[in-house]
Amino acid sequence: MRANPITATVDFDQEGTQHGFLKLPYSHDASAWGSIMIPITVVKKGEGPTVLLTGGNHGDEYEGPIALFDLAGKLDAKDVNGRVIIIPAMNYPAFKGARRTSPIDNRNMNRVFPGNPAGSVTEKIADYFQRTLLPLADYVLDIHSGGKTLDFVPFCAAHVLESKELQAQCVAAMQAFNAPYSIMLLEVDSVGMYDTAAEEMGKVFISTEVGGGGTASAETISIAKKGVSNLLRHAGVLKGEPDISETVNLDMPDHRCFVYSESVGLIEYCVELGEEVTFGQLIARVHDIDRTNGTVTEYHSEIDGVFAARHFPGLIAMGDIVGVVALKV
Repeated sequence: MRANPITATVDFDQEGTQHGFLKLPYSHDASAWGSIMIPITVVKKGEGPTVLLTGGNHGDEYEGPIALFDLAGKLDAKDVNGRVIIIPAMNYPAFKGARRTSPIDNRNMNRVFPGNPAGSVTEKIADYFQRTLLPLADYVLDIHSGGKTLDFVPFCAAHVLESKELQAQCVAAMQAFNAPYSIMLLEVDSVGMYDTAAEEMGKVFISTEVGGGGTASAETISIAKKGVSNLLRHAGVLKGEPDISETVNLDMPDHRCFVYSESVGLIEYCVELGEEVTFGQLIARVHDIDRTNGTVTEYHSEIDGVFAARHFPGLIAMGDIVGVVALKV
């Protein structure tokens, strides 16, 4: 297979702390022989496990980049047993453009795995993760939030896997992260996801959704920072035990959890995030904004559970997620 054009300015086997870049050649109008420089930090001491920490898989989600830029500047190799690879903004063009997808090729990083070394910019980055970074890792944490179009109760997530041994390890890591909510997440579509790539390699993988609306709050940033520290302790890379407080355990058994919009208009929510709802309960109404004749479409929960996610902007389109209801375990 063709070699990936990305080169690292750090040595993944070198002891100590290194700050550098993943350098991807990119020729464009403003720089004929330019490169995309993706910031990376590697902190290593001894022969312990490797934890790969990423944010900015989607460029309009900020808790991950904030927590990981902060960690990269503070983590000291003398405190580490093993190796920590920190990439605060894996889809760096999307992050710089404050977009979910890359402004260069309009590709969604979390739908192009395993990537392609001869493909678009986003596919090349994904291929580098697939063939270079993921094989180095024992634990993988990818920090997400809702971006500009979704809002979530703050949760850490694992998936139902064919290997129950690996699933148990992922669940243990999820519980160690210790977000206010812990969820067995059912994906709308898992094809091409970073999650799937890591899990198929047998890596202990967890992800998060810790807020939304295209911004970050003091609370959600605190959740992300605490969770990262907890995972490093759980993996044995940092000394000490995870700082554990109460979490609400949720499950998503099937696609009844997802409520989709079949109308276009102004959305009026009738429940708050984190509120417990029952089967048939009204969760939102969508008002037709093209006429004043009182045309309203109502949306109801199809299960008993917790209202865990919602569309964020005030206007909604057909096919958008109205909300997600997850079972309380």
